[in-house]
Amino acid sequence: MRVLQLGKFYPIRGGVEKVMYDLMLGLAQRGINCDMLCASTEDYPAGDLVINSFAKVIIVPTKVKFAATMLAPSMISKLRKIAKDYDIVHIHHPDPMAALSLFLAGYKGKVVLHWHSDILKQKSLLKIYSPLQSWLINRADIIVGTTPVYVDRSPFLQHVKQKTDYIPIGINPIVSNSQLVDEIKAKNKGKFLVFSLGRLVEYKGFEYLIKAAQFLEDNYRIMIGGKGPLHDSLQKLIDDLNLNDRVELLGFVSDEEAYAYFQACDSFVLSSILKTEAFAIVQIEAMSCAKPIISTDIEASGVSWVNKNNVSGINVPVCDEKAIAEALIKLSTDRVFYDRISKSSLERYETLFTRNSMVVRCMCLYDNVLQQ
Repeated sequence: MRVLQLGKFYPIRGGVEKVMYDLMLGLAQRGINCDMLCASTEDYPAGDLVINSFAKVIIVPTKVKFAATMLAPSMISKLRKIAKDYDIVHIHHPDPMAALSLFLAGYKGKVVLHWHSDILKQKSLLKIYSPLQSWLINRADIIVGTTPVYVDRSPFLQHVKQKTDYIPIGINPIVSNSQLVDEIKAKNKGKFLVFSLGRLVEYKGFEYLIKAAQFLEDNYRIMIGGKGPLHDSLQKLIDDLNLNDRVELLGFVSDEEAYAYFQACDSFVLSSILKTEAFAIVQIEAMSCAKPIISTDIEASGVSWVNKNNVSGINVPVCDEKAIAEALIKLSTDRVFYDRISKSSLERYETLFTRNSMVVRCMCLYDNVLQQ
């Protein structure tokens, strides 16, 4: 079996790229030839990055940004040249450049379409991309989502439910720097430490997490990692509400720092408010550290399926700062409840969200597709 993961960017920054890369590594470790074709970002040089004898990353140069998507025209010619070498092309959506490349490649083999999310905010892009997206949906031999909820509720997939499935995203458990963990705990000694992580953009709903601190006592400490265009307005909100003793914007945090915060915190909060948040890998990163999750019950998103209510954490309504605060108070004051949720959070991770589980389910899916 020879498989090509198609789409997105290198170096790995976003969740979609991480899934592609981890699938490639996991399949290669099992002796399956799996390459990854993607576009460069951050001026990373184009070319082949050999991982091992079973896997390589094929990077083509990005030339221009249009309608909030990066265009790499040489992906088309590259895919036309190499497509015949693969039994399966596993394309990751949304990525208009990858879809166009597949459309023009003349590829006759099997296609797995990984539906990570709908295109929601980029209305102009969707208007242009819609015919190509329809072709891709019809061309795919199977469409796989990251949760059963998202593929079932996507308006674009209602007519093809007979060929949809899901594979939960899986990761290796977080390994943290014990010295950094100890430093964070020492700095916040006596505090119920709350961690959140993500780009400071609208759909992450950080304003509601910040506002939740109004309903908490001084023994709570909320740490928000990440950078983005809303940094100044969120800091102003913290200042205006006089919450600097309870809420801190950490700015950019490295992976090592983030992993330490996951391990050091008492609870992780995902305050997102829009379906743009389809899964949230940060939830399973926290689960791998046995942390209770507080997340929002976003309509038609998979977020609250990942964080099962009263199992791995607590689901609260979107845009509801008081509900976030009440959930934090429940976790911090009911030790029996906290310990049960902490234990079952780790168990849910180990049952559903390991990288090994994701890779094994993907291998089974490939076998079924090739037998069709």
